[in-house]
Amino acid sequence: MEDFQICPLSTYYKRILIPVSYSLVFLLGLSLNGVLLWCVICRTRRWSNTVIYLTNLAVADLLFVLALPPLIISDAMGNFWPFGNIFCKTVRFVFLVNLHCSIMFVTCVSVHRFIGVCYPIAAVRLRTRKFAILASGSIWILANAEISPTFVFAHTGVINNMTVCFEMTGPTQFDMFFPYGLFLVIAGFLIPFLVVVTCYCSMIKVLYCGAADCISNTRKQRVRKKCLYTLLTVCLMFAVCFVPYHIVRTVYMFVRVYMPGNCHLLNLAMITFKVWKPVVVLNCCVNPLIYFCSSQPKRLKFRSSCTQFKCQLKFNTSFLC
Repeated sequence: MEDFQICPLSTYYKRILIPVSYSLVFLLGLSLNGVLLWCVICRTRRWSNTVIYLTNLAVADLLFVLALPPLIISDAMGNFWPFGNIFCKTVRFVFLVNLHCSIMFVTCVSVHRFIGVCYPIAAVRLRTRKFAILASGSIWILANAEISPTFVFAHTGVINNMTVCFEMTGPTQFDMFFPYGLFLVIAGFLIPFLVVVTCYCSMIKVLYCGAADCISNTRKQRVRKKCLYTLLTVCLMFAVCFVPYHIVRTVYMFVRVYMPGNCHLLNLAMITFKVWKPVVVLNCCVNPLIYFCSSQPKRLKFRSSCTQFKCQLKFNTSFLC
């Protein structure tokens, strides 16, 4: 295995920041998405297209958090990777696939609401369960196809006599990885982000400029409130979780390719990129909270589900004892 000679990069922050933040996100994301899936599977009588999108989003987030434990162990050990090359490729693949799926399903929900508000007649034909299943399947296939080159680029290597799992690719392959990395930023983040912004801006225009005359005043106020709440939460999630992460990721790739000898700048770009990673990971906890807080019935269902789950757990424990 080749021992790469690169700029000495600061890693002191990784031993505490990333393991602690990833561990908290793992516990919270596992719990919230687990409860969300349990609510949907066990307590939903009618599977609407919205429920189908949200179920797929919860599955993507759940798989996303399940990829965190090996990364927690590796960062806690100072970046040492004890799990082998194949598992390195698999973890990097699962991490990126489900991150991109999460973004795409949030985009799907936004388009779904956009059609319902701006094109109510077409919504009867387009917002069907069959269409939702087809769209969900297409997203999984597209995301897997987009991220499949990760199996080529991601691999283990030796730095300073220590085996590591490269997050993007090895130092000698960054020239080849850079175009692919830019493609992922554009296709996996920038285009969905523009779609989400366009959808919600169009909905605001329809709801607040009097174009939706067919909606009664009371219903219009309710739709306005729900649309504004969803707009703010989704835009905030993109702004906080995804925008800075993809910006600093792109800057880091640029510095790595075009200024590899500038160790100070490379260190700064690397630290900024790593510091924002826990924030993008946090998105898997935000999605269930948006779902549960979006309406009073969903909040009541969440409380009821938690109480029922607690009672069931208590019963099973007492039975075993």
